[in-house]
Amino acid sequence: MIELDLEKDKEEIQLENDLLTIEYSKDGQQRNITIKTSYNHVYGLGEKFDHIDQKGHKCINRVEEKFCNQGEKTYCSVPFFFTDTGWGLFVETDCVTTFEFNHEIRCAFPNDASAMLFTGAPIDIISEFNNYLGKISVPPKYAFGPWISANRWNSQKDVEDVVKKLEKYDFPASVLVLEAWSDEATFYIWNGAKCREIDGNEELRYEDLDFSESKYWTNPKEMVQKLKEKGIHTVLWQIPVYKKMEEGVHNSQNTMDEEYAIKNKLCLYKKDGTPYRILEGNWFAGSLVPDFSNPDTKKSWFAKRKYLLDMGIDGFKTDGGEFIYEDDVISFDQKTGKELKNSYCQQYINSYYEAIGKEHVLFSRAGYTGTQRTPILWAGDHQSTYEELRNAYTAAISAACSGIIFWGFDIGGFAGPLPTMDLYLKSTQFACFCPIMQWHSEPDGGQFKELLPSAEGNNERSPWNIAESYKAPGFIDEIRKWHHLRMKLLPYIYKEAVKAAENGQPLMKPLFMINPEDCNSFEWEEEYFFGEDLLVAPIFEEGINNRRLYLPSGEWTGFFSQKKYEGGQIVDSILEKYPVFIKGGKESDICEEDCSFFEDIKKHF
Repeated sequence: MIELDLEKDKEEIQLENDLLTIEYSKDGQQRNITIKTSYNHVYGLGEKFDHIDQKGHKCINRVEEKFCNQGEKTYCSVPFFFTDTGWGLFVETDCVTTFEFNHEIRCAFPNDASAMLFTGAPIDIISEFNNYLGKISVPPKYAFGPWISANRWNSQKDVEDVVKKLEKYDFPASVLVLEAWSDEATFYIWNGAKCREIDGNEELRYEDLDFSESKYWTNPKEMVQKLKEKGIHTVLWQIPVYKKMEEGVHNSQNTMDEEYAIKNKLCLYKKDGTPYRILEGNWFAGSLVPDFSNPDTKKSWFAKRKYLLDMGIDGFKTDGGEFIYEDDVISFDQKTGKELKNSYCQQYINSYYEAIGKEHVLFSRAGYTGTQRTPILWAGDHQSTYEELRNAYTAAISAACSGIIFWGFDIGGFAGPLPTMDLYLKSTQFACFCPIMQWHSEPDGGQFKELLPSAEGNNERSPWNIAESYKAPGFIDEIRKWHHLRMKLLPYIYKEAVKAAENGQPLMKPLFMINPEDCNSFEWEEEYFFGEDLLVAPIFEEGINNRRLYLPSGEWTGFFSQKKYEGGQIVDSILEKYPVFIKGGKESDICEEDCSFFEDIKKHF
């Protein structure tokens, strides 16, 4: 790693495969770098939904919320990139940065930022970058089994019903996410529970809740324990706001929390001394935003949520965090809105990660530099279309190129009308070979009904609801195979996850990350290594069941057919149930010495 001397006017750096001519300049509060280079491809910059290779594009590194079809916007931005000529650049700043990748590379960032140059092969650059940021922990093993989620589940009966269907249809699940579990006012009290008013830093206990009159939850602690006995771990949804209640709706605990936050400056403020509130026209408009740089905020915030861990909750879905819309915001640690625009979401997630410990899981939508160290990232809101499935894939690979190791998306899409059966199947197949495999859906009627109505009636993206909606009961049998395959792959996935974290390398690696000396690897972007030994080539077209793909040099074995393939050429996957290939001689590493592994695969597929 080389820290660039930004006070210079110009310098040349000779690398093994490139000569960099770097020009430095200042323009007011902004610093500019122009890099003359012989590069052809450039990757990284966070979770990008528009392109994997960003050459020819202008990238603004800014954390933003966008409901579906994100385009050039992203929930997770990282000011780091690398090229195909053996170098990468990291700009260390919380402020917005701009990168233009044309014949020359132009970077613009604040005067007080620093810039680090990393050199070597792509995989070595990413490893060194991640090591610079700090040690990465591996999520618990159960996090790599199938996840199930639907916003419409808002009662104990809903949970019991979905577990009955899991058992009826013989579907494994290791994580159940509850989004609509809380009172929608405090986001820490179970919906329908009576509770005495809890003041300030006072710790809430499960015993403080009375469920005797709740029509939603009767005994969630017992429910969570019973789920765990079945191997299902419960994750609860969270949002970083002191919520402004809807017109005509009052919640006394919400009012107390807001008043306490203002009195003790636990929320973000503006420079004029008034509390900062989320601007109109945005999600949770009018709400206060907790200031997680203040130790007193964290003490008060988690005093109300610790009981959830005590009752057996295994983690949180830390949604939102893209809530800074004004520059004159000021935090306890004296960051301004210009810095918090990007860094606030990571402060929020870091605070949860510190509070719950690495034996629990986080599942976060937004992130910034350091999000590698607070796994797991999920791709946010997408429509149920093939275009959006491709966007999710693009996000997966660009996130990997930014050093993000653990990633997932919503099978079949989150929003709008239900996916076709073909789209749902191909999403399931792709997810089976991703770090996280999860199905999820927006509320019935739609997240934003006026913007994008969803399916009428039950909007759940469960396999059985898709089958029932299309009157195709046999479809459940096909989807079940992939869920059981995921469980058979679990030992391999977890082993590879441990190696990935130890080495600071992503679990999904595009071909060019492993074989940069092979020019073909840069052209075949829609292929990746899943761990060290599996090559996956997803299919993103309706009605198409095979595709052409490039196999790097060496021997390969079809995962489903057990057919042998010679690498270094383009092949057709027509003999494969799905285009997955095993690196030569690595079959035993996949099956973990289970002699019946591949016999079962051939039998069921």
